[in-house]
Amino acid sequence: MKALLEAIAKSLVDAPNEVQITEIDGEKTIIFELRCNEKDIGKIIGKSGKTVGAMRTLLSSIAAKQGRKAMLEVVD
Repeated sequence: MKALLEAIAKSLVDAPNEVQITEIDGEKTIIFELRCNEKDIGKIIGKSGKTVGAMRTLLSSIAAKQGRKAMLEVVD
């Protein structure tokens, strides 16, 4: 899941080398914290949050197959 998120995020931003994803693994929940350049946050979030919403949907469906929940947070 982390590799998929990283590939998607790096393809969206202007500075792909600054994309960092931290995975916090719980018992039934996985939290992903996405950090990138301040100028690229808008590209990650997208218009009306549609891009980050699509990324969250992908994560949720992958995690559901494993019987878990996944959350994605875009951190400043």
